[in-house]
Amino acid sequence: MELTPIRNYEHNIKEDGLIDVLVPRFTDKFFGKLLQPRMKNKFIRANLDKIGSFTWLQIDGINTVYQISQNLKENFGESLPDHNSRTALFISQLFRNGFINFKE
Repeated sequence: MELTPIRNYEHNIKEDGLIDVLVPRFTDKFFGKLLQPRMKNKFIRANLDKIGSFTWLQIDGINTVYQISQNLKENFGESLPDHNSRTALFISQLFRNGFINFKE
């Protein structure tokens, strides 16, 4: 809970305030140069819900996982039971999928 997450990808904010994380289609430079011109969009959009979007915006390289969890509790209150474990699970999923890294 004392780790500080950092985003690896950029994002777009939609009209409804939710976040689309822009994940590159190709990480390999060779295949990217070969196949990218044939693709409409060079990014895959990962759509986040209200809680995921709020958490994503809190990942700024300054807030720790614990601080993000406390901010979720303050913002969503009783509608988000067990905020510590949910935040830790979401952050670990983002890390496993390569969306974030940690400063430490």
